[in-house]
Amino acid sequence: MFIQQLEPVADSLALSALVAALPLVTVLVLLGAVRTRAHIAGLTGLAVALAVATLAYGMPAWQALSGAAQGALFGLFPILWIVVNALWVYRMTVRTRHFDVLRRSFSRLSADPRIQALVIAFCFGALLEALAGFGAPVAISAVMLVALGFAPVKAAVVALVANTAPVAFGAMGTPVVTLAQVTGVPLDDVASVVGRQTPLLALVVPLLLVFLVDGKRGLRETWLPALACGSAFAAVQFAASNYVSAQLADIGAALLGAAALVAVPAARRPATAAVRAAVLTGARSQDLDTRDTRRETARAYAPYALIVATFSLAQIPPVKGLLDAATRTFDWPFLDVADPSGEPVGGNLFALPLLATGGSLVLLAGILTAAVLGVRAGAAAREWAATVYELRRALLTVTSVLALAYVMNLSGQAATIGHFVAAAGAGLAFLSPVLGWFGVAVSGSDTSANALFGALQVSAARQSGLPPVLLAAANSSGGVLGKMISPQNLTIACAAVGLAGREGDLLRKVLPWSLGLLLVMCLIVTGQSTAALGWMLP
Repeated sequence: MFIQQLEPVADSLALSALVAALPLVTVLVLLGAVRTRAHIAGLTGLAVALAVATLAYGMPAWQALSGAAQGALFGLFPILWIVVNALWVYRMTVRTRHFDVLRRSFSRLSADPRIQALVIAFCFGALLEALAGFGAPVAISAVMLVALGFAPVKAAVVALVANTAPVAFGAMGTPVVTLAQVTGVPLDDVASVVGRQTPLLALVVPLLLVFLVDGKRGLRETWLPALACGSAFAAVQFAASNYVSAQLADIGAALLGAAALVAVPAARRPATAAVRAAVLTGARSQDLDTRDTRRETARAYAPYALIVATFSLAQIPPVKGLLDAATRTFDWPFLDVADPSGEPVGGNLFALPLLATGGSLVLLAGILTAAVLGVRAGAAAREWAATVYELRRALLTVTSVLALAYVMNLSGQAATIGHFVAAAGAGLAFLSPVLGWFGVAVSGSDTSANALFGALQVSAARQSGLPPVLLAAANSSGGVLGKMISPQNLTIACAAVGLAGREGDLLRKVLPWSLGLLLVMCLIVTGQSTAALGWMLP
């Protein structure tokens, strides 16, 4: 049995924390300063984590490698299993041109470009985030806005700022699932607290978007539809994450948010010529004038309805029991680790949810989608393979980052850093979202930031007397605000709208909003750690 040590370097917590931080520093420097590719940074950080685990912490090499293998497997299944199948569904809608039908349907919901920005960037972007994530919402939303006549820079800024509130529950809940796994905090608990933080952003972001689109006039004339949209989104995200399913939180919020938006009479009024002239400074796509049949429109919406139906059925107790019965739990080979008190750690066991996982449910919905859209089995299989190929670097990045996180957690590196960081005391609650924000700003992924810093946050919380679930959730909730300034997302946005090389211009436009919203989240978490807002926690 390997017993973790908190102060393996010269019996000093400070020196031990400095050495333990080397893998994280390596990844962040390679990504942020050297600008290497994410998968190279992840693999290099993993190598450093293995070296620190074996040389500084005395972890047997075979146990360190076994822990890395467990992290990589978790990265593949269930995490990337969700992403691949969700993106596969989207690719089939593009292949059959039903995505174009959906885009035209959105353009007809309102003739006001400010409302169109909310429908596409906030609501549909949230739906894309729920299904795929990893940059897809920004790229697709920005392209759709340009097709409606938005200037490329404005379209990119709106898409980036909108991609905030839904991120923590994106890719069928992948970030919170990862957070629960690496921290040992139950998924329902983590999702519940995140669902009491990010909905507060949803109340603000739609108002911010109409301001970005049309300044004070946009806020003055469309605040009511924007507030209705944000309120409905926030209410559904809170209810779903706390009482239904974290995987369904963004899907339900996006759909109900869009419904609430178009239900407000002010949202259906056409904008004045002055508004259109000020907002729509680009060329409008001519295919928006194509009229689609009701049957084709219904088929365009079918994939998302099938996913909602599949996940809803999976929550019915008898069905849920059948799915859970297929889960296999076993002792992970070559791994026998105890915490500093001598108690075995949870990583010694590994649970493999073959059916009771988001990826398997999305796969079933995808098979049904192929039938509804008329995609033959061979073509659907080729699209699935093409999706895997498209995500090949993301596959390597996520598996390497999760392998790194598992090595740090199992060797005791995360616990050492947590004990050291706990010296911040009460200030830790304020700083906790900043750590998540920084992780996402550098890595471009709330999932990766949760894998890197989740266990550290929980360890620091336990040492400082704060609720572990609060700081774990704060890591994810603060992280969503770093997404708009991450180099990966900025590059994706620029490439989507034809602004290659102008990432710096976009960064200057979105950075103030990222920092402002981060400050709001820091104050929320600080309040929730005290009696002032402690009543908000479950």
